[in-house]
Amino acid sequence: MLKMAGRPGRGLGRYYELDVTCRGQADPQTGYFINIKLIDQAVHRHALPCIQRALVESQGSDGVPIGKLMRGMLCELQPALHGSVVCIVLRLTPIYRIALRSHDMDHVLIRQRYEFSAAHRLHVPDLSAQENREVFGKCNNPAGHGHNYRLEVAVRLPIDAEGRTADVQEVDALVNRHAIEHLDHKHLNTDVSQFASLNPSVENIVKVIWDMLVDRFNGLGPGAALDELSVWETSKTVCTYRGPVAV
Repeated sequence: MLKMAGRPGRGLGRYYELDVTCRGQADPQTGYFINIKLIDQAVHRHALPCIQRALVESQGSDGVPIGKLMRGMLCELQPALHGSVVCIVLRLTPIYRIALRSHDMDHVLIRQRYEFSAAHRLHVPDLSAQENREVFGKCNNPAGHGHNYRLEVAVRLPIDAEGRTADVQEVDALVNRHAIEHLDHKHLNTDVSQFASLNPSVENIVKVIWDMLVDRFNGLGPGAALDELSVWETSKTVCTYRGPVAV
């Protein structure tokens, strides 16, 4: 469910971004698969009116049925773009977005970002002091060092018969309770049991958070599930995890 109404005289005007992803073969002569002007026209003629209608229809109610809105936009865009649309993403804030994939019209994928601050030391006991310094450099500082981590959580949520989905605040509460509260302002090596014998690299951090959260979204509806996690250690270093690979 998407709540867009605000108090009169407060807040800022609405601003959304819509990403449209299409798939197809490039024309051998022009090199174009599709003219981007056609995508722009389709969005303005078909997708934006869907949003406008949803906002009008939601006045006086408890919010826009976001699943219904996403389905409506994708269904309107498909014929205009020759059935090439594979995904649409509605960006509601710089850290919150909702996606609908054409192969899974019964679920939306929401992505929300969070932050936590933590210290860690990269060190492997089986390596010598010299080897640890060579592999990890300053990150092997015995006193540790800190990062302002960013975490992005992607959750697959079912669309119910009325076109609604679980509220993002429900996802926020679960992430905060089961992950952020355990990591924020902690020394990972000493304060977080999962890292007692595990080097807290960004690769291991994202896997530990996955284990913290993977079973927490089952109560948000049939088929609700954690889809993907990303952890930024710095603005240049990010690791993404989608669960263990079957062998």
